[in-house]
Amino acid sequence: MAKAAGRSARDSVWLEGKARRGGRSGQPSGLDRERITAASVRLLDAEGLTRFSMRRLAAELNVTAMSLYWYVDTKDDLLELALDATYAELRLPDPENADEDWREQLRALATAYRGLLVRHPWLSPLAGRFLNIGPNSLAFSRVVQRVVRRAGLPAHGVTGAISAVFQFVYGFGTIEGHFRTRIADTGLSADEYFEQAMSLVDEVPGTADMMRESKDLMAARGGDTVAEMLDRDFAFALDLLVAGIEAMVTRG
Repeated sequence: MAKAAGRSARDSVWLEGKARRGGRSGQPSGLDRERITAASVRLLDAEGLTRFSMRRLAAELNVTAMSLYWYVDTKDDLLELALDATYAELRLPDPENADEDWREQLRALATAYRGLLVRHPWLSPLAGRFLNIGPNSLAFSRVVQRVVRRAGLPAHGVTGAISAVFQFVYGFGTIEGHFRTRIADTGLSADEYFEQAMSLVDEVPGTADMMRESKDLMAARGGDTVAEMLDRDFAFALDLLVAGIEAMVTRG
């Protein structure tokens, strides 16, 4: 996993005891890491990653920017904390529950991760930037690994199967999140935006030709709304990946 520019792996907030620090002696009253992290997530959701700053966060908390540095060393430390905090939203199945099928558990995990990426569009660039070794991220990764192990793949195929599923989900959720952000900026609903975009591309010769070739595929795709189309595409693609894992298990 890529690390933040200019930082070594050991600079992670989760290493060298930095994550356990609740603040230094003499820290400002009324603040703690949990409150600062929660405010960071809210601010990132509202304004995005590019506008996030310690000064803006301090204003949100009605404190000085210097007050925040009693709890974190850098803005990157705070972004790592916010990143891991979002993983706490995921409901994790019990991978040891023999009454639950691994396929359904894997689908549930993939669907939950997609939702996380869509709710927090700023998450995907950070997930590729930091080590993702916070407690909530590790809990998610551990459950995913245990669920995929239950499929019966040889040990050397487990990480490849995880990559196939969750890198697909990462890409799908990232693009969907950007799409929703773009729509929000227009003031239109997703369906209004899609209808407007389709009518506009019909006016561009090269694009119109492509759309005519794809007309039967778009019709077969089904769904009365953009949300339904996305859900069906996601579910079918995920079924393909699950079927691929099953096929590899059969091949031994």
